[in-house]
Amino acid sequence: MSAHAVNGNAHRSRVGNVSSSNLPAAGPGRARQPSPEHLLVLLEVARSGRYTTAAQALGLTHTTVARNIAGLNRALGGRVLVRGADGWELTALGERAARAAEGVAEAMTALADGDSAADRVTGVVRMTTTDGFAAYLASPAVAALRDDHPDLSVEIVTVTRRAAQHRSGVDIEVVVGTPQVNRGRAVQVAEYELGLYGSRDYLARHGTPSSVSDASGHHLVYFVDSMLQVDDLDVPRRLLPGIRDALTSTNVFVHVEATRAGAGLGFLPCFMADRHPDLVRLLPEDVRDRLPYYAVVHPESWRRPAVTAVLEALRAEAARQRHVLLGGRSVSPA
Repeated sequence: MSAHAVNGNAHRSRVGNVSSSNLPAAGPGRARQPSPEHLLVLLEVARSGRYTTAAQALGLTHTTVARNIAGLNRALGGRVLVRGADGWELTALGERAARAAEGVAEAMTALADGDSAADRVTGVVRMTTTDGFAAYLASPAVAALRDDHPDLSVEIVTVTRRAAQHRSGVDIEVVVGTPQVNRGRAVQVAEYELGLYGSRDYLARHGTPSSVSDASGHHLVYFVDSMLQVDDLDVPRRLLPGIRDALTSTNVFVHVEATRAGAGLGFLPCFMADRHPDLVRLLPEDVRDRLPYYAVVHPESWRRPAVTAVLEALRAEAARQRHVLLGGRSVSPA
């Protein structure tokens, strides 16, 4: 949901004229008719999870945004937002109000566009995903999508973590493993394989392991064990019992480059490692794992055409790269 779907200048001028002095009056114990301006402000706060971010997007002050939300609370007779760990979140009443706000935004857009066929894939879509997925799947997917929808903007924050039960300000979370979420809808986007790799120079100096026990005598390049939030990624330490850490990082690009530099054996996504001819895959039948990428789309985002378009673009790109994701080497060197 985004107030960016509304024609910007008209939206800002209408919202900016709202003040507590022109709120409609209501009798005791009776909810007032909610103001369209208040609903549009709620829509932007629901999208960003922050009053300050919503204020910047709408060309308002933080105080004006807060006043609009307070007015909507009074009009509806209850709270539309509650503060969560990651920002403001919609209550059940707020979700109803946000659905109504989408109708207001769409009507204003249709009015501004007249009889022209407006592109509905516009505005900002915010997503979180892992470093590798962002670089090699999300980036080409978004680039291709923007060829057809130039008014679309996508913000990507890279992080490796499990899906949140409640998280404001994010439309799509792409996570590793099957998510357990009560709110939102989870859709499998892709599947990928991880394998054990060593650089040619490293193997020349330290020998090429011919068995799991041989590999366990080397050192591992992988995630920081104490900071790993995704249980499904704790694979190499189980497959290679007794292996000790050499270099650990929260960033998978560091894993790839450290393995190339000879810091140890890296347990790497094949679609990243296979881009480098100086890396050799080791024991592919014994040390491997396949994991899914799931996209979790939050309820207030499902109805946005821009969000569903980004999701479909991600799935299409994953299908195009399926062979590479599952361990094929048909990729060009980086």
